[in-house]
Formats: sequence, C-alpha cells, structure tokens
Amino acid sequence: MKNKNHTNGLFLMQTLLVPFALALMMSPLANSKENLAEFEPMDVFELEWATDPRVSPNGKSIVYVRKSNDIMKDRERSNLWQISEDGTDHRPLYSGLKNIRSPRWSPNGEKLAFVSNDTGSQQIHVRWLDNGETALISHLQASPSNLSWSPDGKWLAFTMNVKAPSETIAETRTKPEGATWAKGPITVTTTQYQYDGQGIVEPAYRHVFVVPAEGGSARQLTEGNFNHYGSLAWSPESTDIFFSAYRSADWELVSDEADIYSVNLATKDIKQITNQSGAERSPVISPNGKLIAFNQEERRPLAYTPDQIAIMDLNGNNIRLLTEDLDGDANNLHWANDSKSIFFAYDERGIRKIGQVTTNGELKEITKGLGGTTLGRPYLSGGFHLANNTIAYTHGTSERPANIAVINKEEVQILTALNDDLLSHRKLGTVNEITYKSSFDNQEIQGWYITPPDFDPSKKYPLILEIHGGPHLAYGPYFSAELQIMAAAGYVVFYNNYRGSLSYGEDFALLLQYKYSSEEDFADHMSGIDTLIDLGFIDDTNLFVAGGSAGGIATAYAVGLTDRFNAAVAAKPVINWLSKPLTADSMVGQIYHQFPGPPWEHLEHYWKRSPLSLMGNVTTPTMLLTGEDDRRTPISETEQFYQALRLKGVDSAMVRLPDTSHGIASRPSRLITKVDHILAWFERYKTETTQ
Repeated sequence: MKNKNHTNGLFLMQTLLVPFALALMMSPLANSKENLAEFEPMDVFELEWATDPRVSPNGKSIVYVRKSNDIMKDRERSNLWQISEDGTDHRPLYSGLKNIRSPRWSPNGEKLAFVSNDTGSQQIHVRWLDNGETALISHLQASPSNLSWSPDGKWLAFTMNVKAPSETIAETRTKPEGATWAKGPITVTTTQYQYDGQGIVEPAYRHVFVVPAEGGSARQLTEGNFNHYGSLAWSPESTDIFFSAYRSADWELVSDEADIYSVNLATKDIKQITNQSGAERSPVISPNGKLIAFNQEERRPLAYTPDQIAIMDLNGNNIRLLTEDLDGDANNLHWANDSKSIFFAYDERGIRKIGQVTTNGELKEITKGLGGTTLGRPYLSGGFHLANNTIAYTHGTSERPANIAVINKEEVQILTALNDDLLSHRKLGTVNEITYKSSFDNQEIQGWYITPPDFDPSKKYPLILEIHGGPHLAYGPYFSAELQIMAAAGYVVFYNNYRGSLSYGEDFALLLQYKYSSEEDFADHMSGIDTLIDLGFIDDTNLFVAGGSAGGIATAYAVGLTDRFNAAVAAKPVINWLSKPLTADSMVGQIYHQFPGPPWEHLEHYWKRSPLSLMGNVTTPTMLLTGEDDRRTPISETEQFYQALRLKGVDSAMVRLPDTSHGIASRPSRLITKVDHILAWFERYKTETTQ
C-alpha cells in the first residue's frame, strides 16, 4: 500500500466513474433522460443518507442512523432504522420528530443503547429489542458522548463535560434594590477559551462516567482539570475502562500529545498505560482480552503526521507498530473475532477503503467505496462496523449519498436505496476523473470534473474551479449537492486534490509545509484548468473560482496572482496570517504545525503567505461569504479583505450569515443560500459567447 512516487500514472487519462445505480437502470425513465428534471436547490430537502452502521453481535442485523433534512425546522433529522444483513426487514426502529445518535448494541444483542433529545435534552436511552420498550436511563446536565457497553452488560460508560469554577478578578458590587445595571463582565483566564460553533465558553473538562444499564445515577470516574476524549474500551472483566488523555498542567499549550490510561470502576484509581512522546488514542481491547490496539501519532511540528496502528499488551508492554507500510492514516479500528488481525479505514487516491492488518503487520484491502456522508461537497467520508464476520459500511457513489452495504463471506451487497425515489427522476451531472501534471514541478495531480446534464462535447461551457478546504483534506468521486446544483446551472465544475491533500501519502501531504497558500498549489489548479481547456469543451472566456475555508484562502490568493477568472467567491477565507492565528480557536495547533514559530518572530513569513500581501494585483470581482459567529476563520478576516477590495475599487460584496459559525452549509437553507449566491455572482460576470 505504500507508494511515495506519485508521478506515476496515465497522463491525461480520463475515467468515467460508473456508480452503482441498479434502481436507476430498472426505472422506465432511465432510457429517456430528456423526460427527467434537473437536480435543483430545493431537492436538498428531499435527500436522505445513512451514517453510523452498527452490526448486531450475531452479525444478522444492522442498525443505522438515517438522516434527512426537515424543511420546516431547517435542520437535519436523525432516526434509527434496522435492516437484516440479507437486505430484508428494512424498517424504522425509533423515529419521530426528535434526533437520535450513537446506537450501540448490548453484548448479548438483546438491547440497544442510544442518545436522544426526546425528553428535551441529550440523554441515554435503552431499547429492548424483543418487545420494543424504550427506557430513559440518564438525567444528565450535559450531552454524553462515546457510549460504550461493559462486557457483562451491566454498565454504560460515556464522557461528558463538567463545568469548572470561573475565576473572577474583582468582587461584584451589590446594586441597589430595583436598580438596572449593565451585564457583568466575562472574565477569561484560560488559553482555550473559544470553540467554533460554541463561541466563548465557560471552563469545563470532559470526564469519564458510568451509569447502570437499567437506569440510575451517573457516577464520575475521572477528576482534574483535564479532558478525557475519544472512544472508551472495557477490560474483559468489566472492571476497568481504558481511555486517552493528556493529564499534564501544560495541556492547553501542547498539540498532539496524549497517553492511554485506565480507571478502575470500583476504586476510581487511574493507571497510566503509555508514556511516550506523541498521541496514543482510541484504545480497542482484543476479543481474547490480551492486547490493546490503538492509534499512534508521532508528535512533530509538521502540518501532517499519519495516524498509525499499534498494539501492546494489556499492561502497556511490548508496543509495536503494524502499519509502517501504509502511507497514510489508519482509523476506525475493529478487532477480528480471532484476535489475530484488525480491520480499519484508510484513504487512497481519493477513495476511502477498508483494510485489514494482522498482528504481524501483513496488510490487505478488503473493499472500497466508503463515502457519501458529507452531503454538500464531495469530501472523503464514511465509516464501518463489524461483528461475527459481517461488515456493514456507508457506501457512496458519484450519483448517490450514503447507503448501507455489507460484506459477508467476501461478497458485497448494497442493502438500501435511500434516494432512488428522488434521484432516479433527476438528470445529474456526470463525474469524470482526470490526471495531469502541474506546471510548477511536473507533479501528478488527480482531479474530477462534472459535466452538466445533457452535456454535448462539441459545445463550450463555462467552468467553475471549486477548491477544497483543509488544506489537508481530500475530495473524491462522491455525490455533492452543491456541485450538482452548479452543474445543473450549465457549468463544468472542476475540483482536484492539489498538493497537500490527503490520500496520496505523507510526502505529497507535506509538499505545502510552511507554504499555504502559494504559487505551487495555484499552479496545480491552473494546470488542471488548462488541461480541461485543451479537451475542447471549456469556454476560456468564462472561468470562475470558488472555495471555502482553506479553499477560500486559495481563492483569495489566486486573484492576487491572475486576472484569468471572470469572478471569484471566497467563503470564510483567511486574508492576513498575522492576525488570524491570534484571533481563531485553532491558535495553538495551527502555529505549532503550520508555521516555523509565532508571528512576532516570523513577520516576513506570515506576510508572504497572506493573500493581503498580493492585494495590489487584485482586479477580479470578488464576493465574500462568511458566518458572523465563525471562530475558525473569524469574520474579521473577511472584513479586512472586503475593505481592501473597496479601497482598491474592485467590484465586491460581503455576504454575512447571522448566527452561523464556520460550517456555513450546516443547515439545509444555508447550503442552498451559499450556492444561490455563488451562481448569482458568477452570472453577473459571465460573458456572452457564440457556440
């Protein structure tokens, strides 16, 4: 699986991606596409997708979270559904107007625990599968996460935030009776005081709890001003819980440092299992109770370091890496029944896969095509679960969001068809793969382009370059509501995995170390555009660019390097790297991993990477689109860019989204609003051409 030579491959090879669409092939409309309507923005409210599949202990049944969009509440809706491993008996298990998440089978398969807001707050519930009775078993003050059954079925472990006292600088004065005074001050004395989506938060620390599986009082097992994150694993005797944490006084100022601990259920004694540099996370106990598998990440000041799989004895001795030959991340660990191998998820060339590694380090691919759980844009996504030789996973294609698929005896079967009722009656743009060489250094870049419905290669089409975020994330050939809407509007939509993207190995991911954005990733984008122009169906007088977050940074940087684009939309960008790290919630990790030091020690470096340094060159009409509550790329960055554009006399608009954080498309109406504004802005600057 390890291949650090990324320049191999077929130059300019185009591969039509043929998705699984059996229902579409059988539809009476399948052979008459002219009768089908195009995918339109309001169709977003009709889409459904599967997440978090969980296989029953006997391998015969799968429970999953079925998501949809509520047009009246403008929110995602999450219900529980169940289906047999042979595809029969597909039915709702727990549905309604409330949201449900984190289904977890009891060890004997007779019960199902989950978290729901059915009572008005996030609480743990248990459902008896034989009679359908459901009980509320917790009365928690905060939302629980990382639900995990004890092997004996008597306990449910979880993590939950516990508030800590806030420090005050001065005593509050007593106001006269009946007086109206200003609100009291908010005093901040912690380093990590803000989180995107939450704003400025009161001090709180995440701790490990247990609650009886039949209901009762929750009991806190861990103490101290530390966070205990991630999955929880039980000892075979149900006496100890294993977790990951960085229990050191400097935890707020240190990135990617964590160890594995255990806590005793009876005594609450905490034992440190690992003690080495880097992060050890997500412990999983082998079925025979002898080994712990976990993710290990080396601590180093680089923008990307792969998560590897390691194993050790239950007491922490004999640590050994298993995935040194895997050039990338390995996550979502599950032991095989015989305790001789581990199944995991990994990404390779824009595709998420399931792999298997033996305790001797032998690797093999099991299947590919996980995806479809990010509805808006085609990011790599999806997960899997296994029990008793049955693997269930979220299966995504270029034409469908995630369905549930299973692997049983090495045969793949797709069990659901959640969107065929809608998408079988829509003309979609076709996703095509393309590889090309970057003009910067001849580096091979993989990309995809979506052609409009009823595409005619003899005609010329306007092009939108859509740049992914991260920058250390990746797109793939998966369904994207946003990009399909753009294609339906008559554009060829081009997206790529430029240098720095994941799924191409460590060396490729680090090509942008200390230089994002830059002329190098800009060359990756422009070379792809030129390659598509050479194919003959792109109107080179109608080129447009858009991107969000890191893609917004790249967009802002690109308009400072070229005037080839008719118009640009930079969503939630960074324009000034001197200000961004000291105003955002990602301060500590970003400075450590992506810069050679703090901004006051490297002013020239920070300034060169800032799109603001190229402001003197910008002539491209540019729209900015940012949530007013964004704390990842604060709206102050957008405001700097907008005011600079106005001072330069460049056509520009600033679209501010109230009550919205970094995930500007997290609500269905916001996704639609985002694409509507992008297309409306581009239409203003489209030139008329003769076909």
